[in-house]
Amino acid sequence: MCSGQSIAQVIYTSDTSMVSFFSATPLENIGAVNYASTSLINVPKKEIAFRVPISGFQFEKPLMQEHFNENYMNTEKFPYATFKGKLSDSLDISKDTIYNVTATGMMNIHGQDRAEAFQGMVVCKDGRATLMCDFVVALKDYKIKVPKVVFANIAEFIEVKTYFQFKPYEKK
Repeated sequence: MCSGQSIAQVIYTSDTSMVSFFSATPLENIGAVNYASTSLINVPKKEIAFRVPISGFQFEKPLMQEHFNENYMNTEKFPYATFKGKLSDSLDISKDTIYNVTATGMMNIHGQDRAEAFQGMVVCKDGRATLMCDFVVALKDYKIKVPKVVFANIAEFIEVKTYFQFKPYEKK
């Protein structure tokens, strides 16, 4: 039988997050940031998962945000991007150290599942962990279609940056 305290020592949940993306083309740069994402790490099982609400991305121009949600990401139909996978290394979050890890698992964006492997860094300090990971998403891999009229404005490969701070999970 597990007590709430023992669960708190093995499961960590994000209390701060930032997921951003950037599309660079000669005609236009487009970027957005999302602070509403959540993540969970199960330390003994080396499992990690995250969920990004697509409607949570904030753009500089409101019209870009509207087009992103309605025309490209079909946010009503596909409200989240998710990842569930395994970490390459065991973490000891109680020790102040830095881990270079790979997370291998299934990413789902725009209703499309795809096996992915992401390299990142986990910084453990004072019983907390911070995960940072940068990667590239190819629009075609997730069947995200860009109308020909704006094709030159949106990159085929989108740069994504993630940042999650984790604390021990506390059962409510």
